Amino acid sequence: MTYFICTTCGTQHSPSVEPPARCAICEDERQYVPLTGQAWTTLELMRESGRYSNVISQDETHLYSLRTNPGFAIGQTAYLVQNDGFNVLWDCISYLDAETLAQVQALGGVQAIALSHPHFYSSQIEWANALDAPVYIHEADKEWVMRPSERVVFWTGDTLELADGLTLHRLGGHFQGGSVLHWEKGNESKGVLLTGDTIQVVADPRWVSFMYSYPNLIPLPAAKVEEIASNVKRLPFDRLYNAFHKIVLEDANEAVQRSAKRYVEALKGNWST
Repeated sequence: MTYFICTTCGTQHSPSVEPPARCAICEDERQYVPLTGQAWTTLELMRESGRYSNVISQDETHLYSLRTNPGFAIGQTAYLVQNDGFNVLWDCISYLDAETLAQVQALGGVQAIALSHPHFYSSQIEWANALDAPVYIHEADKEWVMRPSERVVFWTGDTLELADGLTLHRLGGHFQGGSVLHWEKGNESKGVLLTGDTIQVVADPRWVSFMYSYPNLIPLPAAKVEEIASNVKRLPFDRLYNAFHKIVLEDANEAVQRSAKRYVEALKGNWST
C-alpha cells in the first residue's frame, strides 16, 4: 500500500495499491484539475529524485518559514512559531526528509500543527508522525481530510487557544473552516497574524485581498469580507504573513480594514475612474 500525493494540490491521500482515481480537493471549484489530467507521486519518489529540498529561514525573532525548492504543487510556505517553549507549525508542505526533520528538531520541534484550510493539508500526517504532534483542523473542513489519522484534532467554535498568546480564529471565507493564527507576542509584542489564504497579501504589500477561489478568480460576497475584517479588527497585530511568504510589515490590521472597504466598494461598482 502506498500513500500517493496529488502533484497539483500536494495533498497526501490514504494508502492504496494504485493511485486514486480522483482528487476531491482538485475537483472542487476552489482548485482545478490540469488539462493533462490528475497525476500522482509519493514522498519516496520525491526523495529518490534528489530534486527537492526544504529551505528553512528565520523571518524574525522566534518565527521561521519553510519552503520547498523547487516549488512543488501549490508552492505554499509553512511557518514555525516559537512561543515560550510551545512551538507550532502553521500550515504544511508536502516534502519532508531527514534533513528537514533534524533542523526542525534543533529549533525545539513542534508541540502542535495547525492548518488554515484544506489546500495546505499536504503531508500533514507525515509531519505529525515524525514530530509526534497533534494536528488541529476546524471541524467544518473535516470532509477534506484525505488521510484520516488519530493525530487529527477537529476543533469547534470560532477560537481555540493553543497556548498563552497563540490562538486560532475561524474566519471562513475561502473555506468554511478557514482559520488564521494570532501570535500575540510576535513582532516585539506588537502582534502577528498568519493568514494562509484567508487574507492574501497582494502585489502592493500595504494592501490585502480576499477570494473564494484564487485560481478561478471567484470573489467572496461583500458581507463575508466585511465579517472577516470585523472579526480581526479586535485582534492586536501590526504584521501579517500570508501563505506565500508575502508580508505586510506594519499597520497590518489597518491594511486589512481599508482593503476590505476597497473590496466591498468595488463589488458595489463604485470604481474610482
